Amino acid sequence: MARDITYVRQDMLAPKPAPVSQGTVTGWIRSNLLATPKDVVLTFIAVALLLWTVPGILNWLFIQASWVGSDRSVCATIPQGGIQPEGWSGACWAFVEERFGQFIFGRYPLEERWRPMLVGIMFIALLMPMLIPKVPNKGLSAGLLFVAFPILSVFLLMGGMALPFAAIGFAAWVINLAVWLLAVLVYYIAAAPLGLVNSALWLLSFFTQIDQTGWQLTQGMLEGFAALVSHPLYFLSSSIESVRELTEQGIGSRASFWVDYALTGSVILLIGLRAAGRLSLQTILVVLLFGLFVFFTGIDTDLLTKVETPLWGGLMVTLVLSFVGIAVSLPLGILLALGRRSNLPVIKMLCVTFIEVVRGVPLITVLFMANVMLPLFLPTGWTIDNFLRALVGVALFASAYMAEVIRGGLQAIPKGQYEGADSLGLGYWQTTRLIILPQAIKLVIPGIVNTFIGLFKDTSLVSIIGMFDLLGIVQLNFRDANWITPVTPITGLIFAGFLFWLFCFGMSRYSAFMERHLDTGHKR
Repeated sequence: MARDITYVRQDMLAPKPAPVSQGTVTGWIRSNLLATPKDVVLTFIAVALLLWTVPGILNWLFIQASWVGSDRSVCATIPQGGIQPEGWSGACWAFVEERFGQFIFGRYPLEERWRPMLVGIMFIALLMPMLIPKVPNKGLSAGLLFVAFPILSVFLLMGGMALPFAAIGFAAWVINLAVWLLAVLVYYIAAAPLGLVNSALWLLSFFTQIDQTGWQLTQGMLEGFAALVSHPLYFLSSSIESVRELTEQGIGSRASFWVDYALTGSVILLIGLRAAGRLSLQTILVVLLFGLFVFFTGIDTDLLTKVETPLWGGLMVTLVLSFVGIAVSLPLGILLALGRRSNLPVIKMLCVTFIEVVRGVPLITVLFMANVMLPLFLPTGWTIDNFLRALVGVALFASAYMAEVIRGGLQAIPKGQYEGADSLGLGYWQTTRLIILPQAIKLVIPGIVNTFIGLFKDTSLVSIIGMFDLLGIVQLNFRDANWITPVTPITGLIFAGFLFWLFCFGMSRYSAFMERHLDTGHKR
Protein backbone atom coordinates (compact mmCIF):
# COMPACT_ATOMS: atom_id res chain seq x y z
CA MET A 1 0.00 0.00 0.00
CA ALA A 2 1.49 3.28 -1.13
CA ARG A 3 1.93 5.97 1.46
CA ASP A 4 1.24 9.61 0.61
CA ILE A 5 3.79 12.01 2.05
CA THR A 6 2.92 15.68 2.03
CA TYR A 7 5.78 18.22 2.28
CA VAL A 8 5.16 21.81 3.13
CA ARG A 9 8.08 24.30 3.11
CA GLN A 10 8.21 26.23 6.31
CA ASP A 11 10.91 28.76 5.29
CA MET A 12 11.15 30.93 2.17
CA LEU A 13 14.19 30.65 -0.10
CA ALA A 14 16.79 33.33 0.46
CA PRO A 15 16.78 35.89 -2.40
CA LYS A 16 19.75 35.74 -4.76
CA PRO A 17 21.65 38.89 -5.73
CA ALA A 18 20.72 40.44 -9.04
CA PRO A 19 23.05 39.57 -11.93
CA VAL A 20 25.75 42.11 -12.58
CA SER A 21 24.87 44.20 -15.59
CA GLN A 22 27.52 44.27 -18.32
CA GLY A 23 26.57 47.84 -19.03
CA THR A 24 28.20 49.05 -15.83
CA VAL A 25 31.93 49.51 -15.30
CA THR A 26 32.05 46.60 -12.86
CA GLY A 27 30.20 44.32 -15.24
CA TRP A 28 32.44 45.25 -18.16
CA ILE A 29 35.58 44.56 -16.09
CA ARG A 30 34.29 41.17 -14.94
CA SER A 31 33.21 40.07 -18.42
CA ASN A 32 36.21 41.40 -20.37
CA LEU A 33 39.18 41.54 -17.99
CA LEU A 34 38.51 39.01 -15.24
CA ALA A 35 36.31 36.41 -16.92
CA THR A 36 38.86 33.55 -16.83
CA PRO A 37 42.11 32.88 -14.95
CA LYS A 38 44.04 33.61 -18.14
CA ASP A 39 42.30 36.98 -18.47
CA VAL A 40 43.18 37.78 -14.86
CA VAL A 41 46.89 37.05 -15.42
CA LEU A 42 47.03 39.06 -18.66
CA THR A 43 45.18 41.95 -17.02
CA PHE A 44 47.63 42.13 -14.12
CA ILE A 45 50.60 42.00 -16.53
CA ALA A 46 49.13 44.84 -18.59
CA VAL A 47 48.42 46.93 -15.49
CA ALA A 48 51.98 46.37 -14.26
CA LEU A 49 53.40 47.54 -17.61
CA LEU A 50 51.20 50.64 -17.53
CA LEU A 51 52.26 51.48 -13.99
CA TRP A 52 55.89 51.06 -15.02
CA THR A 53 55.76 53.21 -18.19
CA VAL A 54 52.92 55.75 -17.88
CA PRO A 55 54.29 57.75 -14.90
CA GLY A 56 57.62 58.26 -16.67
CA ILE A 57 55.92 59.27 -19.90
CA LEU A 58 53.63 61.75 -18.13
CA ASN A 59 56.59 63.11 -16.21
CA TRP A 60 58.58 63.66 -19.42
CA LEU A 61 55.63 65.11 -21.37
CA PHE A 62 54.18 67.45 -18.77
CA ILE A 63 55.90 67.68 -15.39
CA GLN A 64 59.53 68.10 -16.49
CA ALA A 65 58.58 69.78 -19.77
CA SER A 66 59.67 73.28 -20.73
CA TRP A 67 56.60 75.31 -21.63
CA VAL A 68 57.78 78.89 -22.15
CA GLY A 69 60.80 80.28 -23.94
CA SER A 70 62.09 81.97 -27.06
CA ASP A 71 65.24 79.96 -27.84
CA ARG A 72 66.98 76.64 -27.25
CA SER A 73 68.30 77.58 -23.82
CA VAL A 74 65.02 76.63 -22.12
CA CYS A 75 65.26 73.10 -23.52
CA ALA A 76 68.97 72.44 -22.99
CA THR A 77 71.01 71.61 -19.91
CA ILE A 78 73.79 73.82 -18.56
CA PRO A 79 76.57 71.73 -20.19
CA GLN A 80 74.65 72.06 -23.47
CA GLY A 81 74.49 75.85 -23.14
CA GLY A 82 71.03 76.04 -21.62
CA ILE A 83 69.44 76.80 -18.28
CA GLN A 84 68.20 73.35 -17.26
CA PRO A 85 70.13 71.37 -14.62
CA GLU A 86 72.43 68.58 -15.70
CA GLY A 87 70.54 65.34 -16.26
CA TRP A 88 67.29 67.13 -17.11
CA SER A 89 65.08 65.58 -19.77
CA GLY A 90 61.62 66.73 -20.75
CA ALA A 91 59.47 67.79 -23.65
CA CYS A 92 60.26 71.11 -25.31
CA TRP A 93 56.77 72.54 -25.72
CA ALA A 94 58.26 76.02 -25.92
CA PHE A 95 59.55 75.01 -29.36
CA VAL A 96 56.05 73.97 -30.44
CA GLU A 97 54.54 77.19 -29.08
CA GLU A 98 57.15 79.35 -30.81
CA ARG A 99 56.75 77.59 -34.17
CA PHE A 100 53.04 76.81 -33.92
CA GLY A 101 52.12 79.30 -36.65
CA GLN A 102 54.56 77.69 -39.08
CA PHE A 103 53.32 74.21 -38.18
CA ILE A 104 49.79 75.24 -39.15
CA PHE A 105 50.31 77.70 -42.04
CA GLY A 106 53.88 77.13 -43.21
CA ARG A 107 55.54 80.29 -44.50
CA TYR A 108 52.21 81.95 -45.27
CA PRO A 109 52.57 85.71 -44.56
CA LEU A 110 51.71 86.53 -40.97
CA GLU A 111 49.45 89.45 -41.83
CA GLU A 112 47.49 87.30 -44.31
CA ARG A 113 46.87 84.25 -42.11
CA TRP A 114 43.31 85.35 -41.49
CA ARG A 115 42.55 84.04 -44.97
CA PRO A 116 43.34 80.34 -44.36
CA MET A 117 41.66 80.67 -40.96
CA LEU A 118 38.51 81.95 -42.69
CA VAL A 119 38.72 79.09 -45.17
CA GLY A 120 38.95 76.63 -42.29
CA ILE A 121 35.91 78.12 -40.57
CA MET A 122 33.90 77.97 -43.80
CA PHE A 123 35.00 74.37 -44.35
CA ILE A 124 33.79 73.30 -40.91
CA ALA A 125 30.51 75.20 -41.32
CA LEU A 126 29.83 73.56 -44.70
CA LEU A 127 31.04 70.11 -43.65
CA MET A 128 28.81 69.78 -40.60
CA PRO A 129 25.51 69.63 -42.57
CA MET A 130 27.03 66.88 -44.72
CA LEU A 131 28.12 64.79 -41.74
CA ILE A 132 24.87 65.00 -39.76
CA PRO A 133 22.40 62.53 -41.33
CA LYS A 134 19.19 64.34 -40.31
CA VAL A 135 20.11 67.73 -41.77
CA PRO A 136 17.96 68.34 -44.90
CA ASN A 137 18.98 69.66 -48.33
CA LYS A 138 22.02 67.43 -48.74
CA GLY A 139 22.20 68.29 -52.45
CA LEU A 140 22.55 71.99 -51.79
CA SER A 141 25.06 71.34 -49.00
CA ALA A 142 27.13 69.16 -51.33
CA GLY A 143 27.04 71.81 -54.03
CA LEU A 144 28.25 74.50 -51.66
CA LEU A 145 30.98 72.29 -50.19
CA PHE A 146 32.35 70.70 -53.35
CA VAL A 147 31.71 73.46 -55.91
CA ALA A 148 31.34 76.90 -54.34
CA PHE A 149 33.75 76.37 -51.45
CA PRO A 150 36.78 75.34 -53.59
CA ILE A 151 36.28 78.33 -55.90
CA LEU A 152 36.14 80.80 -53.03
CA SER A 153 39.01 79.05 -51.25
CA VAL A 154 41.30 79.46 -54.26
CA PHE A 155 40.79 83.21 -54.26
CA LEU A 156 41.18 83.52 -50.51
CA LEU A 157 44.30 81.37 -50.27
CA MET A 158 46.07 82.55 -53.41
CA GLY A 159 44.71 86.07 -53.74
CA GLY A 160 45.83 88.57 -56.33
CA MET A 161 45.86 87.39 -59.92
CA ALA A 162 45.27 83.89 -58.65
CA LEU A 163 44.24 82.35 -61.95
CA PRO A 164 46.03 82.36 -65.28
CA PHE A 165 43.42 84.29 -67.27
CA ALA A 166 42.87 87.22 -64.88
CA ALA A 167 43.04 90.31 -67.06
CA ILE A 168 40.39 92.84 -66.06
CA GLY A 169 40.00 95.23 -63.17
CA PHE A 170 37.80 94.79 -60.13
CA ALA A 171 35.17 97.27 -61.33
CA ALA A 172 34.78 95.45 -64.64
CA TRP A 173 34.65 92.16 -62.76
CA VAL A 174 31.75 93.42 -60.63
CA ILE A 175 29.92 94.62 -63.75
CA ASN A 176 30.40 91.30 -65.51
CA LEU A 177 29.30 89.49 -62.35
CA ALA A 178 26.08 91.49 -62.24
CA VAL A 179 25.45 90.83 -65.94
CA TRP A 180 26.09 87.12 -65.44
CA LEU A 181 23.68 86.91 -62.52
CA LEU A 182 21.07 88.81 -64.54
CA ALA A 183 21.51 86.37 -67.40
CA VAL A 184 21.02 83.45 -65.03
CA LEU A 185 17.86 85.10 -63.71
CA VAL A 186 16.59 85.52 -67.28
CA TYR A 187 17.33 81.87 -67.91
CA TYR A 188 15.32 80.78 -64.89
CA ILE A 189 12.38 82.92 -66.03
CA ALA A 190 12.48 82.31 -69.77
CA ALA A 191 13.62 78.67 -69.38
CA ALA A 192 14.35 76.52 -72.39
CA PRO A 193 13.72 78.77 -75.45
CA LEU A 194 16.34 81.38 -74.66
CA GLY A 195 18.72 78.70 -73.45
CA LEU A 196 18.45 76.83 -76.74
CA VAL A 197 18.90 80.03 -78.75
CA ASN A 198 21.98 80.97 -76.77
CA SER A 199 23.37 77.44 -77.13
CA ALA A 200 22.90 77.55 -80.89
CA LEU A 201 24.63 80.93 -81.08
CA TRP A 202 27.55 79.59 -79.05
CA LEU A 203 27.86 76.69 -81.46
CA LEU A 204 27.88 79.13 -84.36
CA SER A 205 30.72 81.02 -82.73
CA PHE A 206 32.96 78.03 -83.46
CA PHE A 207 33.36 79.30 -87.02
CA THR A 208 35.17 82.35 -85.69
CA GLN A 209 38.23 80.12 -85.34
CA ILE A 210 38.37 79.53 -89.10
CA ASP A 211 37.81 82.78 -90.87
CA GLN A 212 38.10 86.39 -89.71
CA THR A 213 35.34 87.56 -92.05
CA GLY A 214 33.13 84.77 -90.82
CA TRP A 215 33.92 85.87 -87.29
CA GLN A 216 32.76 89.41 -87.99
CA LEU A 217 29.54 88.24 -89.62
CA THR A 218 28.84 85.67 -86.94
CA GLN A 219 29.61 88.09 -84.13
CA GLY A 220 27.35 90.70 -85.69
CA MET A 221 24.53 88.18 -86.00
CA LEU A 222 25.22 86.95 -82.47
CA GLU A 223 25.09 90.36 -80.84
CA GLY A 224 22.21 91.65 -82.95
CA PHE A 225 19.99 88.62 -82.47
CA ALA A 226 20.89 88.34 -78.79
CA ALA A 227 19.99 92.02 -78.32
CA LEU A 228 16.61 91.40 -79.92
CA VAL A 229 15.95 88.32 -77.79
CA SER A 230 17.25 89.55 -74.46
CA HIS A 231 19.33 92.49 -73.37
CA PRO A 232 21.25 90.47 -70.72
CA LEU A 233 22.14 87.84 -73.31
CA TYR A 234 23.62 90.60 -75.45
CA PHE A 235 26.07 91.49 -72.70
CA LEU A 236 26.65 87.82 -72.01
CA SER A 237 27.74 87.35 -75.63
CA SER A 238 30.19 90.22 -75.14
CA SER A 239 31.54 88.48 -72.07
CA ILE A 240 32.01 85.31 -74.09
CA GLU A 241 33.91 87.35 -76.67
CA SER A 242 36.24 88.65 -73.95
CA VAL A 243 36.72 85.10 -72.72
CA ARG A 244 37.68 84.09 -76.25
CA GLU A 245 40.26 86.87 -76.48
CA LEU A 246 41.75 85.94 -73.10
CA THR A 247 42.04 82.27 -73.95
CA GLU A 248 43.57 83.01 -77.34
CA GLN A 249 46.19 85.18 -75.66
CA GLY A 250 46.78 82.68 -72.85
CA ILE A 251 46.72 79.20 -74.39
CA GLY A 252 46.09 79.54 -78.10
CA SER A 253 43.14 80.08 -80.43
CA ARG A 254 42.01 76.46 -80.39
CA ALA A 255 41.21 76.63 -76.68
CA SER A 256 38.40 79.17 -77.09
CA PHE A 257 36.44 76.61 -79.06
CA TRP A 258 36.51 74.29 -76.06
CA VAL A 259 35.29 77.14 -73.86
CA ASP A 260 32.32 77.64 -76.19
CA TYR A 261 31.75 73.91 -76.34
CA ALA A 262 31.76 73.55 -72.55
CA LEU A 263 29.38 76.48 -72.07
CA THR A 264 27.03 75.15 -74.74
CA GLY A 265 26.95 71.70 -73.21
CA SER A 266 26.37 73.19 -69.77
CA VAL A 267 23.37 75.22 -70.92
CA ILE A 268 21.85 72.20 -72.67
CA LEU A 269 22.39 70.18 -69.50
CA LEU A 270 20.72 72.93 -67.47
CA ILE A 271 17.69 72.70 -69.73
CA GLY A 272 17.54 68.94 -69.27
CA LEU A 273 17.85 69.22 -65.50
CA ARG A 274 15.11 71.82 -65.40
CA ALA A 275 12.82 69.58 -67.44
CA ALA A 276 13.60 66.63 -65.15
CA GLY A 277 12.96 68.68 -62.02
CA ARG A 278 16.46 68.11 -60.63
CA LEU A 279 16.75 71.47 -58.93
CA SER A 280 19.68 70.50 -56.69
CA LEU A 281 21.85 69.40 -59.61
CA GLN A 282 20.75 72.44 -61.57
CA THR A 283 21.80 74.74 -58.74
CA ILE A 284 25.17 73.00 -58.47
CA LEU A 285 25.76 73.40 -62.20
CA VAL A 286 24.85 77.09 -62.07
CA VAL A 287 27.41 77.57 -59.30
CA LEU A 288 29.97 75.66 -61.36
CA LEU A 289 29.33 77.85 -64.39
CA PHE A 290 29.77 80.88 -62.18
CA GLY A 291 33.10 79.47 -61.04
CA LEU A 292 34.22 79.00 -64.64
CA PHE A 293 33.14 82.52 -65.45
CA VAL A 294 35.17 83.90 -62.55
CA PHE A 295 38.08 81.68 -63.56
CA PHE A 296 38.29 83.16 -67.04
CA THR A 297 37.61 86.77 -66.09
CA GLY A 298 39.74 86.90 -62.96
CA ILE A 299 39.86 89.39 -60.16
CA ASP A 300 41.92 92.48 -59.46
CA THR A 301 45.34 92.12 -57.85
CA ASP A 302 44.71 94.97 -55.42
CA LEU A 303 41.88 93.15 -53.65
CA LEU A 304 44.03 90.45 -51.96
CA THR A 305 47.78 90.11 -51.78
CA LYS A 306 48.99 87.25 -53.93
CA VAL A 307 50.51 84.36 -51.97
CA GLU A 308 52.40 81.82 -54.09
CA THR A 309 51.89 78.15 -53.31
CA PRO A 310 55.59 77.62 -52.40
CA LEU A 311 54.82 79.71 -49.30
CA TRP A 312 52.06 77.32 -48.26
CA GLY A 313 52.87 74.63 -45.75
CA GLY A 314 52.09 72.90 -42.51
CA LEU A 315 48.73 71.49 -41.60
CA MET A 316 47.07 73.71 -44.21
CA VAL A 317 48.79 71.84 -47.06
CA THR A 318 47.98 68.49 -45.47
CA LEU A 319 44.29 69.35 -45.19
CA VAL A 320 44.05 70.82 -48.70
CA LEU A 321 45.71 67.77 -50.26
CA SER A 322 43.51 65.43 -48.22
CA PHE A 323 40.27 67.26 -48.98
CA VAL A 324 40.94 67.42 -52.71
CA GLY A 325 42.12 63.82 -52.79
CA ILE A 326 39.05 62.57 -50.92
CA ALA A 327 36.59 64.73 -52.88
CA VAL A 328 38.01 63.59 -56.23
CA SER A 329 38.96 59.98 -55.50
CA LEU A 330 35.52 58.82 -54.34
CA PRO A 331 33.45 59.79 -57.43
CA LEU A 332 36.32 58.96 -59.78
CA GLY A 333 36.82 55.63 -58.02
CA ILE A 334 33.12 54.84 -58.43
CA LEU A 335 33.33 55.56 -62.17
CA LEU A 336 36.46 53.43 -62.51
CA ALA A 337 34.84 50.56 -60.61
CA LEU A 338 31.76 50.71 -62.82
CA GLY A 339 33.96 50.92 -65.89
CA ARG A 340 35.97 47.88 -64.82
CA ARG A 341 32.73 45.88 -64.52
CA SER A 342 31.36 47.26 -67.78
CA ASN A 343 30.47 45.05 -70.73
CA LEU A 344 31.98 47.59 -73.13
CA PRO A 345 35.47 46.23 -73.92
CA VAL A 346 37.16 49.58 -74.63
CA ILE A 347 35.93 51.22 -71.43
CA LYS A 348 36.75 48.13 -69.40
CA MET A 349 40.26 47.93 -70.86
CA LEU A 350 40.96 51.62 -70.17
CA CYS A 351 39.74 51.39 -66.57
CA VAL A 352 41.63 48.17 -65.86
CA THR A 353 44.81 49.61 -67.37
CA PHE A 354 44.58 52.80 -65.33
CA ILE A 355 43.88 50.97 -62.07
CA GLU A 356 46.62 48.38 -62.49
CA VAL A 357 49.25 50.86 -63.67
CA VAL A 358 48.59 53.33 -60.85
CA ARG A 359 48.39 50.62 -58.20
CA GLY A 360 51.61 49.11 -59.48
CA VAL A 361 53.76 52.15 -58.68
CA PRO A 362 54.32 53.87 -55.31
CA LEU A 363 52.96 57.33 -54.62
CA ILE A 364 56.52 58.66 -54.52
CA THR A 365 56.92 57.72 -58.18
CA VAL A 366 53.64 59.41 -59.12
CA LEU A 367 54.66 62.62 -57.36
CA PHE A 368 58.12 62.52 -58.92
CA MET A 369 56.65 62.06 -62.41
CA ALA A 370 54.19 64.91 -61.86
CA ASN A 371 56.88 67.26 -60.57
CA VAL A 372 59.90 66.41 -62.72
CA MET A 373 58.80 64.53 -65.83
CA LEU A 374 55.50 66.24 -66.67
CA PRO A 375 57.06 69.66 -67.48
CA LEU A 376 59.25 67.96 -70.09
CA PHE A 377 56.17 67.02 -72.13
CA LEU A 378 54.51 70.45 -72.01
CA PRO A 379 54.78 72.98 -74.85
CA THR A 380 57.40 75.68 -74.57
CA GLY A 381 56.35 78.41 -72.18
CA TRP A 382 53.73 76.31 -70.40
CA THR A 383 54.03 75.88 -66.67
CA ILE A 384 51.81 74.13 -64.15
CA ASP A 385 51.98 75.01 -60.48
CA ASN A 386 53.81 72.38 -58.41
CA PHE A 387 51.02 72.28 -55.87
CA LEU A 388 48.46 71.64 -58.59
CA ARG A 389 50.58 68.78 -59.92
CA ALA A 390 50.70 67.25 -56.46
CA LEU A 391 46.92 67.60 -56.10
CA VAL A 392 46.30 65.81 -59.39
CA GLY A 393 48.84 63.08 -58.61
CA VAL A 394 47.44 62.37 -55.15
CA ALA A 395 43.83 62.37 -56.40
CA LEU A 396 44.52 59.98 -59.29
CA PHE A 397 46.58 57.68 -57.08
CA ALA A 398 43.85 57.49 -54.43
CA SER A 399 41.11 56.96 -57.03
CA ALA A 400 42.76 53.74 -58.25
CA TYR A 401 42.67 52.25 -54.75
CA MET A 402 39.16 53.58 -54.17
CA ALA A 403 37.99 51.88 -57.36
CA GLU A 404 38.98 48.47 -56.02
CA VAL A 405 37.23 49.13 -52.71
CA ILE A 406 34.03 50.11 -54.52
CA ARG A 407 34.33 47.12 -56.85
CA GLY A 408 34.41 44.83 -53.82
CA GLY A 409 31.10 46.31 -52.69
CA LEU A 410 29.59 45.94 -56.16
CA GLN A 411 30.54 42.28 -56.31
CA ALA A 412 28.89 41.67 -52.93
CA ILE A 413 25.46 42.70 -54.24
CA PRO A 414 23.40 39.57 -54.99
CA LYS A 415 22.13 38.96 -58.49
CA GLY A 416 18.55 39.21 -57.29
CA GLN A 417 18.94 42.96 -56.80
CA TYR A 418 19.70 43.40 -60.50
CA GLU A 419 16.83 41.12 -61.48
CA GLY A 420 14.45 43.03 -59.24
CA ALA A 421 15.50 46.31 -60.87
CA ASP A 422 14.99 44.80 -64.32
CA SER A 423 11.51 43.66 -63.34
CA LEU A 424 10.69 47.26 -62.42
CA GLY A 425 11.83 48.46 -65.83
CA LEU A 426 14.78 50.46 -64.53
CA GLY A 427 17.64 51.27 -66.86
CA TYR A 428 21.33 50.73 -66.15
CA TRP A 429 21.99 54.13 -64.62
CA GLN A 430 18.76 54.12 -62.61
CA THR A 431 19.57 50.67 -61.26
CA THR A 432 23.10 51.70 -60.40
CA ARG A 433 22.16 54.99 -58.76
CA LEU A 434 19.04 53.95 -56.88
CA ILE A 435 19.65 50.31 -55.94
CA ILE A 436 23.20 49.04 -56.43
CA LEU A 437 25.50 51.89 -55.38
CA PRO A 438 23.76 52.73 -52.07
CA GLN A 439 24.04 49.11 -50.95
CA ALA A 440 27.59 48.69 -52.25
CA ILE A 441 28.88 51.84 -50.55
CA LYS A 442 27.19 50.85 -47.28
CA LEU A 443 28.97 47.49 -47.37
CA VAL A 444 32.43 48.99 -47.90
CA ILE A 445 32.30 52.00 -45.57
CA PRO A 446 35.23 50.63 -43.52
CA GLY A 447 37.32 50.20 -46.67
CA ILE A 448 36.44 53.67 -47.95
CA VAL A 449 37.37 55.37 -44.69
CA ASN A 450 40.51 53.24 -44.46
CA THR A 451 41.54 54.59 -47.87
CA PHE A 452 40.80 58.14 -46.69
CA ILE A 453 42.96 57.64 -43.61
CA GLY A 454 45.79 56.22 -45.69
CA LEU A 455 45.53 59.16 -48.09
CA PHE A 456 45.64 61.63 -45.19
CA LYS A 457 48.87 60.09 -43.91
CA ASP A 458 50.42 59.69 -47.37
CA THR A 459 50.30 63.45 -47.92
CA SER A 460 53.56 63.64 -45.97
CA LEU A 461 55.31 62.23 -49.07
CA VAL A 462 54.94 65.57 -50.87
CA SER A 463 58.05 66.73 -48.99
CA ILE A 464 60.01 64.71 -51.57
CA ILE A 465 59.05 67.22 -54.28
CA GLY A 466 59.93 70.25 -52.18
CA MET A 467 56.59 70.91 -50.48
CA PHE A 468 56.30 71.20 -46.73
CA ASP A 469 53.25 69.57 -45.23
CA LEU A 470 52.78 69.21 -41.48
CA LEU A 471 55.53 66.63 -41.02
CA GLY A 472 57.84 68.37 -43.49
CA ILE A 473 57.58 71.79 -41.84
CA VAL A 474 58.16 70.24 -38.40
CA GLN A 475 61.30 68.49 -39.63
CA LEU A 476 62.46 71.69 -41.34
CA ASN A 477 62.40 73.52 -38.00
CA PHE A 478 64.66 70.91 -36.44
CA ARG A 479 67.54 72.54 -38.32
CA ASP A 480 66.85 75.97 -36.84
CA ALA A 481 69.98 76.92 -34.88
CA ASN A 482 67.84 78.64 -32.25
CA TRP A 483 66.15 75.35 -31.33
CA ILE A 484 68.75 72.61 -31.81
CA THR A 485 68.51 70.44 -28.68
CA PRO A 486 68.34 66.67 -28.07
CA VAL A 487 64.64 66.86 -27.10
CA THR A 488 63.40 69.19 -29.85
CA PRO A 489 63.00 66.53 -32.59
CA ILE A 490 61.17 64.13 -30.28
CA THR A 491 58.76 66.84 -29.13
CA GLY A 492 58.07 68.02 -32.67
CA LEU A 493 57.38 64.50 -33.91
CA ILE A 494 55.08 63.81 -30.96
CA PHE A 495 53.13 66.98 -31.78
CA ALA A 496 52.85 66.07 -35.48
CA GLY A 497 51.91 62.49 -34.63
CA PHE A 498 49.20 63.67 -32.26
CA LEU A 499 47.63 65.88 -34.94
CA PHE A 500 47.71 63.02 -37.47
CA TRP A 501 46.17 60.68 -34.89
CA LEU A 502 43.49 63.23 -34.01
CA PHE A 503 42.22 63.53 -37.59
CA CYS A 504 42.53 59.81 -38.32
CA PHE A 505 40.74 58.87 -35.11
CA GLY A 506 37.96 61.32 -35.94
CA MET A 507 37.47 59.74 -39.37
CA SER A 508 37.49 56.28 -37.81
CA ARG A 509 34.87 57.19 -35.21
CA TYR A 510 32.64 58.79 -37.83
CA SER A 511 32.97 55.64 -39.92
CA ALA A 512 31.79 53.54 -36.97
CA PHE A 513 28.89 55.95 -36.43
CA MET A 514 27.79 55.69 -40.07
CA GLU A 515 28.02 51.89 -39.96
CA ARG A 516 25.65 51.82 -36.99
CA HIS A 517 23.37 54.41 -38.58
CA LEU A 518 23.12 52.51 -41.88
CA ASP A 519 23.00 49.03 -40.37
CA THR A 520 19.40 48.20 -41.32
CA GLY A 521 19.91 44.49 -41.96
CA HIS A 522 18.34 43.32 -38.66
CA LYS A 523 15.92 46.16 -37.97
CA ARG A 524 12.19 45.51 -37.89
